[in-house]
Amino acid sequence: MTENGTTAVANGAKTNGAKGKAEVPVLTRKDFVTDQEVRWCPGCGDYSILAQTQKVMPDFGVPRENIVFISGIGCSGRTPYYMNTYGFHTIHGRAPTLATGLKGARPELMVWVYTGDGDALSIGGNHLLHALRRNVDIKIVMFNNRIYGLTKGQYSPTSEMGKRTKSSPVGSIDTPLSPLSVALAAEATFVARSVDTDVYHLQETLEKAGRHKGSAFVEVLQNCNIFNDGAYRAFTDREVRDDRMLVLKHGEPMVFGKDRDRGIRFNGMTPEVVQLGNGVTEADLLVHDEYAPEMYAAFVLSRIYYPDFPVPVGVLRDVARPTHDELMQEQVDSAVAQKGGGNIDQLLNSGETWVVS
Repeated sequence: MTENGTTAVANGAKTNGAKGKAEVPVLTRKDFVTDQEVRWCPGCGDYSILAQTQKVMPDFGVPRENIVFISGIGCSGRTPYYMNTYGFHTIHGRAPTLATGLKGARPELMVWVYTGDGDALSIGGNHLLHALRRNVDIKIVMFNNRIYGLTKGQYSPTSEMGKRTKSSPVGSIDTPLSPLSVALAAEATFVARSVDTDVYHLQETLEKAGRHKGSAFVEVLQNCNIFNDGAYRAFTDREVRDDRMLVLKHGEPMVFGKDRDRGIRFNGMTPEVVQLGNGVTEADLLVHDEYAPEMYAAFVLSRIYYPDFPVPVGVLRDVARPTHDELMQEQVDSAVAQKGGGNIDQLLNSGETWVVS
């Protein structure tokens, strides 16, 4: 367990608050930076994700001792060492499980899980599913580089079919998972996607996830320049992304293109790309509704891929329902109201007992 700053106000940090009231810390990005050397490969997308995380954390107004970062195994697993908060570096795939237990015991904490596509979707797949379906109030950020980076370049659950790696020398024969589809199917109440190279969009997405109450899942398309360089370059490079990515904005029609001259509409139940003009207007396009209680449109968006469609980025779903820790506390309160506070000694000596001689 790491903890590099145990007070709410860092050295030199300012505070505000009226006289006689508890002062609220005014933190900056520097307050969330540790003295640890950041050790990822030069050019790795992890640097951007860490930097944007450190930038948005002060906006939540949460004291650092009430924030916890939990990770599993993989390159993303280093994140807790670089965040000046409490943190756990756990075992492979189990970060959501640790986060569920911590949130149940300490519901007032802000809990983040930083994981990778291999960590979260292979050995950790079952743990991820149940944390999402339970609506545990945690923020799960998944670095997706379509490869196992830390263990030197094996194909992962998100690697494209035919991918040649050290563990698939003649090409992977596995159908890749769609992380957003998995999260939606598991009933996550917040589902979003961003890109490591679009720093402003990534900051905005992380902030929205942090303010959500319930299970938040953010997929970050991230480059591994050593073992899978250019995994998303065909649609994320600055020169082409306007034409090949669809930035989702609540309440707005799904328009994309450098000249904003194309869009997405439904032809019956099937999405299609249309050219605006010649009788086709923005009124014909699908309007994004991230708060829709049903998830049909969100699920369709999670299933469209380049080159047939632009790649959607932004918030696909943001809905509210009771969280796991709230429902747990309701049960505890009800039991105490009906049966009293209980006694551990009486409990251990109640029911059927026997003596082994």
